[in-house]
Amino acid sequence: MAEKIYFISGLGADRRAFKKLVFPPRFELIYLDWIPALKNESLQSYADRLALKMDTSNPFYLIGLSFGGMLATEIAKKLKPTHTFIISSTPVFKELPWYYRMAGSLNLQKAIPIGLFKRGNNIGLKFLGAKTPEEIKLLKQLVIDSDPFFMKWALTCILTWRNKERPDNLTHIHGTADNILPIRYNKPDIKIEGGGHFMVYANADVISKLILKQISDL
Repeated sequence: MAEKIYFISGLGADRRAFKKLVFPPRFELIYLDWIPALKNESLQSYADRLALKMDTSNPFYLIGLSFGGMLATEIAKKLKPTHTFIISSTPVFKELPWYYRMAGSLNLQKAIPIGLFKRGNNIGLKFLGAKTPEEIKLLKQLVIDSDPFFMKWALTCILTWRNKERPDNLTHIHGTADNILPIRYNKPDIKIEGGGHFMVYANADVISKLILKQISDL
């Protein structure tokens, strides 16, 4: 029986963010696509509903990117995967930059116009970590295809998230050049030198090998 790996993408992204990761045929790769958020739903509640799409009758692995890493953290606390990997993310709220937590306390995100979430200019995309024309093109398309209402809801969840529990069997992989979640605020298990927030795509070869090594060492 194939070993299942579940993937949860980042805010404003989908399964395309993971398309350069390479795993041997013995793994069954399952991408958890977004489901509509309920009004005023918490990150924990959304994670519980998203997890209903998972088959937990056999051991499985979980990989979360950015916002998806926070969801993966909440899922891991309850469903106990064999191992969880979070990339360009954080497992606890205290490792979010202080200015994010302050913005959430003041509800500043509610003042951002919905239409602003659909603007993907090249400067902003490079801030996200896109370096090559291919990466800029993909990120721009991901932004265009995203649901601005979902993005605003998710941003509220991120800024008001208050998780303090780091699940067992979790590996946090983070880039030293991440502009969205600067590494100086968190304590990753593995650092990728020069890796930006979109390193799951830009540094996919390195990340694939790191994950497979961690799995083989279990």
